[in-house]
Amino acid sequence: MRIGKILLVGTAAVAAVGFAAAPAAAAPTDTTVVSFDIEAGTLDILAPATADIGGGPPGTDITGTIGPVTVTDSRASDDGSWVASVISTDFTTGAATPSETILASEVEYWSGESTATTGDGTFEEGQTAAGDAEVLDNVVPVIAFTHTGGTGNNSATWNPSLIVHAPLDSQAGTYTGTVTHSVA
Repeated sequence: MRIGKILLVGTAAVAAVGFAAAPAAAAPTDTTVVSFDIEAGTLDILAPATADIGGGPPGTDITGTIGPVTVTDSRASDDGSWVASVISTDFTTGAATPSETILASEVEYWSGESTATTGDGTFEEGQTAAGDAEVLDNVVPVIAFTHTGGTGNNSATWNPSLIVHAPLDSQAGTYTGTVTHSVA
């Protein structure tokens, strides 16, 4: 009787080992769920962080470019219109006394023509030539560049100039002010 029990236990063990060793069935297809985001487009302006436009004695005009300014419109809009404007603080040196201050209104801005554009619509500079330069202000912005119409994305780059009318009583020194470009 003892032999029968051993044989029965041994057969169950062989069956269990054989059952565990069977290969898995192959999957002929598999799927992947993919996701992505479409982000809202933006209207951005990029201008140089610093600019040195040169120098000159009191009573002269100091003229120089501030470097490329670029508007990038990635809103993909049905109407890709925008207006870029510019405003300025006063320019000061030393203790910013009256003879160490050049008012924003003694500085003119001239956008010049675009150096590059992309997209459709109409691109128009605010001031085409030096004779069209406009007096800067620290309250009322000057139109630097515009884009009207067109659809989808667009961009424009220009290299504006400043004309500083240095007063006769200006003290010697390095004058610093902030010219701010905005787009809307």
